Amino acid sequence: LSLKDQFDNLDKHTQWGIDFLEKYAKFVKERIEIEQNYAKQLRNLVKKYCPKRSPKDEEPRFTSCIAFFNILNELNDYAGQREVVAEEMGHRVYGELMRYSHDLKTERKMHLQEGRKAQQYLDMCWKQMDNSKKKFERECREAEKAQQSYERLDNDTNATKADVEKAKQQLNLRTHMADENKNEYAAQLQNFNGEQHKHYYIVIPQIYKQLQEMDERRTIKLSECYKGFADSERKVIPIISKCLEGMILAAKSVDEHRDSQLVIDCFKSGFEPPGDFPFEDYSQNIYRTISDGTISTPKQEGMRIDTKTTVGKAKGKLWLFGKKPKPQSPPLTPTSLYTSSTPNGSQYPIFSIEPVHYCMSDIKTGKPRIPSFRSLKRGYFCLQGPALEDFSHLPPEQRRKKLQQRIDELNRELQKETDQKDALIKMKDVYEKNPQMGDPSSLQPKLTETMSNMDRLRMEIHKNEAWLSEVEGKVAARSDRRHSSDINHLVTQGRESPEGSYTDDANQEVRGPPQQHAHPSEFDDEFEDDDPLPAIGHCKAIYPFDGHNEGTLAMKEGEVLYIIEEDKGDGWTRARRHNGEEGYVPTSYIDVTLEKNSKGA
Repeated sequence: LSLKDQFDNLDKHTQWGIDFLEKYAKFVKERIEIEQNYAKQLRNLVKKYCPKRSPKDEEPRFTSCIAFFNILNELNDYAGQREVVAEEMGHRVYGELMRYSHDLKTERKMHLQEGRKAQQYLDMCWKQMDNSKKKFERECREAEKAQQSYERLDNDTNATKADVEKAKQQLNLRTHMADENKNEYAAQLQNFNGEQHKHYYIVIPQIYKQLQEMDERRTIKLSECYKGFADSERKVIPIISKCLEGMILAAKSVDEHRDSQLVIDCFKSGFEPPGDFPFEDYSQNIYRTISDGTISTPKQEGMRIDTKTTVGKAKGKLWLFGKKPKPQSPPLTPTSLYTSSTPNGSQYPIFSIEPVHYCMSDIKTGKPRIPSFRSLKRGYFCLQGPALEDFSHLPPEQRRKKLQQRIDELNRELQKETDQKDALIKMKDVYEKNPQMGDPSSLQPKLTETMSNMDRLRMEIHKNEAWLSEVEGKVAARSDRRHSSDINHLVTQGRESPEGSYTDDANQEVRGPPQQHAHPSEFDDEFEDDDPLPAIGHCKAIYPFDGHNEGTLAMKEGEVLYIIEEDKGDGWTRARRHNGEEGYVPTSYIDVTLEKNSKGA
């Protein structure tokens, strides 16, 4: 009975072990859901705060903004690593636990069935032995009764001989049956004892050993899953550390001086500050007869107004006598707040009451002005007035920058059209040499259209360069007048070049289109082997990548590759080895450095 109770206890224990295994599997599943939701929320957060800018957006690239965008990119990579953790836990821990739990249930069921069958067989042997024992006991009692009846008739003098013989035969029959039952009982008893010994010393211990091994394997599997659970997190720690280091580097890249210079360049208008107002003496009509020693100004030598220092082009001249004209206030621009310069070209804000005076003058006269403080809040590049083709509605400095940007864009378009023309000419030559490849005359309309576009772009460039020369001439003239008026406070300051650099000599400025990388057109596909894509930078592999998929490029950790196409937002960058092999690699696995000539470097 005690051994049977132990079998029941083992049944309960193994069931508890399976329940605990499934309980841990449920815990891992909930942890995976938490990681997936966390990664999803991080990606949604990054998507919410990522800048949605068009290619022509002119938002200034402050270092603080760039750092924040880099932090968002690193956070997006961090979210990807959380997804990797969830995927690794689901594949290595949760999936393995569920498969093992199913196998464990099947094995336990088989062992318990074997134990129950052995117990049932032992019970059957015991019943057979018990039946033979009871039958032997019953036959022995019947034999005893027959013997007593025979002895009673044998001692009775009145009993007949036939009755005595009949009682003797009955006694012999009962005795014989008792002997047979005795032998059967002895055989059943011997068989039961043998089966019982085999059951408790061979069968049951073997079943218990199998259950023990099964339970130990379950414990080992739990230990492996605990380790895999931690390894899933530990594997991504180096990449997560890289993400955090990237955030720290982004924070260190913030440059307050550069941001201030961007604000200055953004709001610089090129307008001259207002000149001094002349002194108007109204006392001359009253004190005409006062001697020359008094404070007065002769009429013939009255104060003259320097038209170069007056504010804008006023409505006529400002006379010494007569009606006092209303002074025109210059347009309030952000650069009017920066009035102090240093030798290195930086400016410091000096606030005065003049901007407030100008705003009040605007309110009094009711005349429209170029943006005030309120209009500046609308954005860094929001300018009042209609957008004219020559940008004449903008301040001189902003107009010059806009014209320079347009000239650069037109030069890029002209370069594309030139590349397309060269490709068409090359293709036409191929068709002429190999007529079976195509008709050369079919390319003439496209070639004519390309030449027309090139002429149009050249005219646009010439027109914009003329406007730019006009603006730069005006800026130079203002600079000369300003230097002549401030001769006592002369400070050597350079003029800003179209690219944003400063030089002391305006004649040293050389405008030209920026260096352009050749972009292959749709006609270059036939000559891809002869003219490969140029390298626009290089990269170093931070982590190894197998590159099993088609179109990808395998790389080792620390390997240096050429960059021939930047990431378009899908997380892949096109790279090329030194031997010319090309393919796509994950952007988060490489450290990219863009430069003008990677091979030369």
